[in-house]
Amino acid sequence: MRQEPKGRGGLDGRAVLLAAGLADLAVTTVATALGTVRGLLRRSDAGELATEAEHDLMARGRLALARYSDVPPPHLEILAQHVLARKSLDAV
Repeated sequence: MRQEPKGRGGLDGRAVLLAAGLADLAVTTVATALGTVRGLLRRSDAGELATEAEHDLMARGRLALARYSDVPPPHLEILAQHVLARKSLDAV
């Protein structure tokens, strides 16, 4: 079983270890992504894949903007519209 290095105790030591772990994860992720990109560039249908990826990213962007920018209509306003619609149907 591996022992923790001495002098790395306390909150400061934990913060350093967490930062080092995150940095290692980031480097590994970037290296994997670069390997994937290199493999994609070697494909004969790379242009087609790039166009499809662009469309997918644009669709994701639209969904993200819709999710965070659209404000739902006020609940009481909707209820009032339903009441008015029922009253107009009852009057006819």
